[in-house]
Amino acid sequence: MESANEEIKESNEKYDIVAKATSDTIWDWKIQEDYMIWNKGIETVFGYKYDDVGLTSSWWFDKIHPEDSIKMSVRLYSFIERKTQNWQDQYRFRCSDGTYKYVLDRGFLLKDENGKGIRMIGAIQDITKQKEEEQRLKLLETVITQSKDSIVITEANSAHSRIPKIVYVNPAFSKMSGYTSEEVLGKSPKIFKGPKSNIAELKKLLNAIKNGEECLIETINYSKLKKEYWVRLSMIPIFNPEGDISHWISIQRDISEEKKLETEKEHLIRELTQNNNDLKQFSYITSHNLRAPLSNLIGLLNLIEDIFIEDTELEEILNGFHKSTHLLNETINDLVKVIIIKDNHSMQKEKVSLDEVFENVFSQLSFQIEMHKPIINLKLDKVPLLNTNKAYIESILLNLMTNSIKYKSENRKLEITVTAEQIDENIHLTFKDNGIGIDLERNKEKVFGLYQRFHNYPDSKGLGLYLVKSQVESMGGKISVESEVNKGTLFTLTFKN
Repeated sequence: MESANEEIKESNEKYDIVAKATSDTIWDWKIQEDYMIWNKGIETVFGYKYDDVGLTSSWWFDKIHPEDSIKMSVRLYSFIERKTQNWQDQYRFRCSDGTYKYVLDRGFLLKDENGKGIRMIGAIQDITKQKEEEQRLKLLETVITQSKDSIVITEANSAHSRIPKIVYVNPAFSKMSGYTSEEVLGKSPKIFKGPKSNIAELKKLLNAIKNGEECLIETINYSKLKKEYWVRLSMIPIFNPEGDISHWISIQRDISEEKKLETEKEHLIRELTQNNNDLKQFSYITSHNLRAPLSNLIGLLNLIEDIFIEDTELEEILNGFHKSTHLLNETINDLVKVIIIKDNHSMQKEKVSLDEVFENVFSQLSFQIEMHKPIINLKLDKVPLLNTNKAYIESILLNLMTNSIKYKSENRKLEITVTAEQIDENIHLTFKDNGIGIDLERNKEKVFGLYQRFHNYPDSKGLGLYLVKSQVESMGGKISVESEVNKGTLFTLTFKN
């Protein structure tokens, strides 16, 4: 027994010497006795304490990944039966912490005088890093081959200040350009250049290659059939471990459709800008040309008011004429306000007291307020001052208050609640009433539109809410509405303070 132990000790020492030279984990398996010993590699590489290592092959097989175990054992015993000398296989071997390492296991079979396998000596090499790198490269290869972008790999350098020669193209390149890989390998990408290619961009590309820098350009390429197509091309240098450029990778995306849409968009913007300017001029001219005769008509109607008219029919006609003229004058004034708002790009702001603004609003609506006696709740103490344009905020609140009174319910007393509060960096100003409301299911997209009316009131022009929205947005704010028929309406104005 002592002699056997000495033999094992001597064998282990030899294995450890070999392991130091190779970093392999060495095992020695006496097949007939199913007796197996390992060197120190089983501890240093896989973390097992030497006393915990089993002395039979079952311990070895138990540590092989379940997905690899059957396949590996079948191959191993098949090898032993065939009585060939050298064996190798790859599998996953479990470490002491439960993780697995990829290993390459190579064994040598010793036979007796009858050619029967009696002993195997093997060396397990940890190839986890190589395997992971192999899988990573396979993944990258899949990405390159399946990519819809054209990928071209070229040599590192070229003579005569040209783009280096092509060494690889992916399938998307052939689909985009019409060239097969055999037709372009070893050639310069200058074959894609044509009459409309952007020379300045190509010089930029050549300069980047010369300086070893990454580059992004847009140019027109030409296919094998000389068809033009726009590409967004990025050229990226690939460096070897020594820090030298080994290759260039060019990623090209076909942006022909994008360029077409861009051109159409620019053309449309030019047309819309011109139309907008024409409409603006038309609005100025129309409002100017109408205001003079309107002023004359209003003056004449004011003179007629002092004349006693006996004919009741004529008096009725003149009253209708007087009302229509004033309504037209109000409409033109509102349109002029809208034009001024849309054309005013530098909005003057100041600290405005909301209490003072409402005093002015109530003063202008004193007759209507006295007539209808609404309940008005002002909750402005949380935001006493608002950084805004005083004239605009007054006009906005005047419009909203006028609408609430005009569209009050006949079945209940009108109640209006105005609340101001600060939420984060925004001021929220809410204006709520219990009037007849708006059917938002039918009219949500029209609420703030020009000349949109939702009730059959004779003095409704459909300009108030459009004007309100224009004034709010000109101050950098937003307005939203919630409403329910016969229950009321809530407007929320949001401003950055």
